[in-house]
Amino acid sequence: MKRRTFPQARRAPVLVHLTTVDMSLELLLGPQLRAFKAAGYDVVTMSAPGPYVAKLEADGLRHVPLHSSTRAMSLRSDLRAFVELFRTFRELRPEIVHTHNPKPGVYGRVAARLAGVPLVVNTVHGLYAQPTDPLLRRTVVYTLERFAASFSHVEFIQNEEDLATLRSLKVRRRKLRLFGNGVDLGRFQPDAVEAGTRQRLRAELGIAEDEVVACCVARLVNDKGIPELVEAAVRLRRTNPQLRFLLVGPHDTGSDDCISEETLDAARAAGMVLTGRRNDVVELLAASDIFVLPSHREGFPRSVMEAASMGLPTIATDIRGCRQAVISGTTGELVPVQDVDRLVDALDRLASDPVLRAEMAINARRLAGERFDVRSQIDQCLAEYRTNLDPEYVAMLDSSEAAPALATADALVPI
Repeated sequence: MKRRTFPQARRAPVLVHLTTVDMSLELLLGPQLRAFKAAGYDVVTMSAPGPYVAKLEADGLRHVPLHSSTRAMSLRSDLRAFVELFRTFRELRPEIVHTHNPKPGVYGRVAARLAGVPLVVNTVHGLYAQPTDPLLRRTVVYTLERFAASFSHVEFIQNEEDLATLRSLKVRRRKLRLFGNGVDLGRFQPDAVEAGTRQRLRAELGIAEDEVVACCVARLVNDKGIPELVEAAVRLRRTNPQLRFLLVGPHDTGSDDCISEETLDAARAAGMVLTGRRNDVVELLAASDIFVLPSHREGFPRSVMEAASMGLPTIATDIRGCRQAVISGTTGELVPVQDVDRLVDALDRLASDPVLRAEMAINARRLAGERFDVRSQIDQCLAEYRTNLDPEYVAMLDSSEAAPALATADALVPI
């Protein structure tokens, strides 16, 4: 790997993390970014500007807006974003660029490598095509992924199935690292919730104490299976009126995949509680009894790991990522994608059996403690970064007073 001359004026290596929107930086990467800063890196976040930028900057994480970044399908916007990125990388001259999400994962890797960034890292948060998808979709997605991977130095893969797919696409094995996924277990635990929170939130949301609550935390898009969940709620309202649904997440109108207003109307008519974007997800999970995620595609769903850590049994779809996060019959149930009948059966069975829910809750918490600690991903990232840094920077990081803090959970500032 060609290394750039060490810039004497710098006091810390510059580490850029790139996502589509700022919500991903804060809610998905927050603990990692703060840990990297604690380790001595000059952390720069890049995404479309949004409401989470203020929180990032308040915690000392620089944010550079990528004005052309959008979730919508727009080749013109993507080309503008590529040019914007290339120019920014040439100006910042970062030591490391770490990309996330499908679109910035493609043009971000290419722009960073062409701009001469010494280390280009990408995290595959789930390939955007399933093996069961139509051939055209798989061909486009896999071709783009194979092309973009040729510009990176390291590929972090969140689940074994995507790792096997990338190997079959002839991505160089020396680049591939099985990464997994994790959450801040210190934050997502029932004991961390203030007494009385469950009762207070249920009262605020109009949910009775004796009702069984199935919670879904997701963007309101078709790919998350929201239409199927709404249909299930409509059916179960008639057969199991004690089951209530709590739907937490923004109506992502900026996405081509956002659910229709008709679906939202049907959800409200079925008695579903729609909260929109919330910052008290821990408390909302504590007020719930079941977690449900009928998603069409995932990498390694963080929401399911958070639910497991909070002791909730989960009903999810039988897809890669979810198969790694849910042990069917032990910590929850897996149902076929877009199979509303099986989704209804699973929800009805868990809602009607408090003993089964309690058993699965214990198993879910045990699984979370064994497999879902975000510190594992932080350690992997830091080790990979150090391996490819100039020796002067490694010495600088070793002398940083903040570096030893990474050995404790205190380095994981709650998001």
